[in-house]
Amino acid sequence: MTELSAQPPVPLSKARERTVEVLCRHFAEDNVTVEEFEALLDGAYSAGTLDELDGTLRGLPVLAPQASPEFTGQLPLIERADPATVRQHGVQVAIMGGSDRKGEWTPPRHLYTVAVMGGAGLDFREARLAPGVTEVTVVALMGGVEILVPPGLGVQTHGVCLLGGFDALDQASSDPSPDAPRLKINGLACMGGVEVKVRLPGESARDARRRLRAGRRRRLRRGD
Repeated sequence: MTELSAQPPVPLSKARERTVEVLCRHFAEDNVTVEEFEALLDGAYSAGTLDELDGTLRGLPVLAPQASPEFTGQLPLIERADPATVRQHGVQVAIMGGSDRKGEWTPPRHLYTVAVMGGAGLDFREARLAPGVTEVTVVALMGGVEILVPPGLGVQTHGVCLLGGFDALDQASSDPSPDAPRLKINGLACMGGVEVKVRLPGESARDARRRLRAGRRRRLRRGD
């Protein structure tokens, strides 16, 4: 008996779990349609042998190593700024143009963002926030404002829209301490739009959609 044949076979349940994860990745990367994905999942769950499981992956392209960040349950660290270095007020204006604040930056205690027939972006994923509440007042007049926040950062939003859209988002802080950084976002959208989205640091919009879609499919199949 050879060394290879002496190795114990992979349990069917474990192989099925790995196959389903691979199929979810193929679906997240648009390698299969919704109908094909559901049919392949049905085949994986009804497979009675390892050969039948392998058949559900036959013909699919080779998956490249995942380059986008994966959310494993470990929340990103929210950097804290020295309160002595934080300005009390700041202004961001985008008039018929664009303005973005991103990367490692220190927001003021109260930031006013105005977009008039233009677009503004606020990315807090790598920002150094002062302890306690950082307040953001947003006004979008025939323009758009996109606000990105990391998981675990406490966020409260209050918005008013007139012939526009205000996609509010509230989430609890992962840090229970009373001086934990938190965002309070107030805004007005008039014939414009304001969006508040949660993304991992370095994650693009497409990566976020793929991660969330794959996660929903996995939870659905597990019955969560």
